[in-house]
Amino acid sequence: MTITIVGLGPGNPEHLTREAWAVLTGAGEVWLRTARHPTVAGLPPEVTVHSFDDLYESAGAFDQVYQAIAERVLELGRRPQGVVYAVPGHPLVGEATVALIGARLAAEGQAAARLVPGLSFVEPVLAAVNVDALPTLQVADALDLAARHHPSFHPDAPALVAQLYSPLIAGDVKLTLMNQYPDDHQVALVHAAGTAEARVEWLPLFEIDRSPHIAHLTALYVPPLPAASAMESLQEVVAHLRAPEGCPWDQEQTHATLRTNLIEEAYEVLEAIDNDDPDAMREEFGDLLLQVVLHGQIAIEAGEFSLADVIAGLHAKLVRRHPHVFGDTKVNSVGEVLENWEKLKAVERGGQPKPDKGVLGTLPPGLPALLQAATYQRRAARVGFDWPDVSGVRAKVAEEIEEIEAVAADDTAAQEEEVGDLLFAVVNWARWLKVEPESALRQANTKFARRFAHMEAVAKAVGRTLDGYSLAELDALWEAAKSSAA
Repeated sequence: MTITIVGLGPGNPEHLTREAWAVLTGAGEVWLRTARHPTVAGLPPEVTVHSFDDLYESAGAFDQVYQAIAERVLELGRRPQGVVYAVPGHPLVGEATVALIGARLAAEGQAAARLVPGLSFVEPVLAAVNVDALPTLQVADALDLAARHHPSFHPDAPALVAQLYSPLIAGDVKLTLMNQYPDDHQVALVHAAGTAEARVEWLPLFEIDRSPHIAHLTALYVPPLPAASAMESLQEVVAHLRAPEGCPWDQEQTHATLRTNLIEEAYEVLEAIDNDDPDAMREEFGDLLLQVVLHGQIAIEAGEFSLADVIAGLHAKLVRRHPHVFGDTKVNSVGEVLENWEKLKAVERGGQPKPDKGVLGTLPPGLPALLQAATYQRRAARVGFDWPDVSGVRAKVAEEIEEIEAVAADDTAAQEEEVGDLLFAVVNWARWLKVEPESALRQANTKFARRFAHMEAVAKAVGRTLDGYSLAELDALWEAAKSSAA
């Protein structure tokens, strides 16, 4: 089998390499991935040219087109004379068919195809926007990007997106990019780079699919965000803080010493959520993320694991436990999702629950009691241990109140037990009402503190303290606070 793959360059026949011109001149017959490329008009006149453009019209999706082209090239390569296959740009830059051909040849134990390099789209696009590729240029394919929900590259380095050949693809790419970049982030559409018709359009990201100039030679240049925003940049800062020339406090920290910080930051996140304060959430999520990255750096230095290991494990777990999203499993409700989740966890454990732990035993014992109770009840309900309807829960709450009232006034231990049972039953009632009890109680605490502070302010304004008020006066103050400091 003989396959020669020639890069035709970005579109100007003058950019063909001398090697490419020699191969094309001596070929007699050349097969093109597409004839819709300006260089084709400048090919040696004695060459017979064929293209695979008919496959673009007959196949339903681009991956099917590329597979079909690869199959045809392999078939042609088995002829005695082999095949010369020509692709736009460089054979190894954004050419899916070349990768498919290479994989098949390797799988069949065949010799690799001969690659004749060509100038890729990258160089003329960079020249058009006057950007140096080093040290951090990222390259992506528009078709791959359009199928994603988040960009495959980070925002601290420039990126080039190839094959942005239609407004439809541009619209999908735009939506993916806007999951990371602001809607008005200035980007450049570069049309027909390297040809006499080259054009650069600078415009906000949200407008890229409205350009009337988008065609098969359009690429997108995405500049980096103005402030460091990538996980890699954050890891560099944290690693620097932990380095010998870094911060003495950060250098001294261990998994154990940061334990309290992690808990405090988590509760500050909860406070921001309870206050429905996006600015505070942004800041507090950052503080919580810092704790994760710090623990990751400490683990790297101890040879335990890396943050990449953490992310890889999480990525695999999320995909594995969501076969209804990433596989063929069908589910019809949230309940079925949770039931399937427990089954998948059992499979991960070899079909058996963890020794001596069961459904509830995997919960961290250090959780706050209210959150622990809510989680216990959710997990028990997943395996069918639950009331048939909410009336049973209400009756249980009433029963626990009666049991508290029946306890002798001097039996402190029994009172503590019965109050605990009541609280547990109330948490269960909250679950049936789809109310998060931890959040509900935090809101109630905040409301009480706000109203009590109002009472104190009223008393202070007249030179008094609350302990000097009668019960009736305190009741009146409380009712006023309810309306004034709701």
